[in-house]
Amino acid sequence: MALSFDFQALASEPLCVAEFLVEGAIMPMGQSPWTSRRIGYVTGGRFEGPRLSGDILPGGGNWSTSGEIAPGVAAGTFDARVIWKTDDGALIYVTYTGRSVIRDAVTAAFRDPAQPEVPHSDYYLRIAPVFETADPRYGWLNGVLAVGCGHRTTSGIRHSIFAVL
Repeated sequence: MALSFDFQALASEPLCVAEFLVEGAIMPMGQSPWTSRRIGYVTGGRFEGPRLSGDILPGGGNWSTSGEIAPGVAAGTFDARVIWKTDDGALIYVTYTGRSVIRDAVTAAFRDPAQPEVPHSDYYLRIAPVFETADPRYGWLNGVLAVGCGHRTTSGIRHSIFAVL
């Protein structure tokens, strides 16, 4: 029996824009026997969207790894965990994984917080967040899988996040 390639389109709706502040240096752990790891401490931030808005609390972080997928091209993974506090007091645990692809020619500017914004077209940064909350007002988030497009800012990272329908 042959499989049919009848793909269903992936639909989404805007969920929010999240601005993560990562003040201070990102700590390179170096090359272990398995990977090259870097840790960024989230010092705060803000998220805003049609159905939720609030602050990103300090204390979360991103444990990223990287390697080379082609000569002069680095690829990375994310393992991020943060707590969001909505403007009306709900707590939301947010985790995400994702991928980045950055050419070596862009890496120095991308990692230098003193550099102006690096054009989005110069790199690829995508995430897949999931949410967990005990607050019934936001219980709908417990069933949401989201995707996001990110770009580096001088103070951290900004993700445009979409709920997959």
